[in-house]
Amino acid sequence: MHRGWHGGAGRGGRGPGRGGWQQADLPDAGDAGAWLQGRLPDGWFTGAPEVTVDREEIVVVGELPPVDGTFADTEAGRADRAAAVAGRISRFREQTREERIEIARQAEHRYGRKVAWGARIGEDVELFTVASVPVMTRLRQPERVVLDTLVDSGVARSRSDALAWAVRLVGEHADEWLGELRDAMARVDELRAKGPTGDE
Repeated sequence: MHRGWHGGAGRGGRGPGRGGWQQADLPDAGDAGAWLQGRLPDGWFTGAPEVTVDREEIVVVGELPPVDGTFADTEAGRADRAAAVAGRISRFREQTREERIEIARQAEHRYGRKVAWGARIGEDVELFTVASVPVMTRLRQPERVVLDTLVDSGVARSRSDALAWAVRLVGEHADEWLGELRDAMARVDELRAKGPTGDE
């Protein structure tokens, strides 16, 4: 099951933190969620898609209508439902392929990032082709967001340092700590914005 990172990187956000990334020349993707919502054809999804952004990739996950029929709460019934969900997502993927490629091309030109797609039915999520970026090992977007949060906050100097730090830190409260760190970074930005500008 796919588990997205929300908060700083959330729906169309530029990513976690306050711009400590080393690729400052990337186009701002702050409006990616709104742009995609306007660009996507009506009827693809039951609501606005979940759009997650980091410096390499934009991941778009939309909710599809639930599968028809009732399924018994048995092993066979659950297997049948899983098969129906997989079939529904496969149908969406095939029927929208050409148009998704064109939308991705436009978004990549606008935001300078690759675009990946996914579909959700209830708690079941399937991601289509997504980037796996080398950082001493190959990581997908949710893991890269963790590393970038540590770099942006100054906890680590690079993704490699962040990866080593994260391995040492792993524990049951890691998610809670990262959320608190993002909140603290946002508070620093607010205080900086209220401070003297030096333009008087």
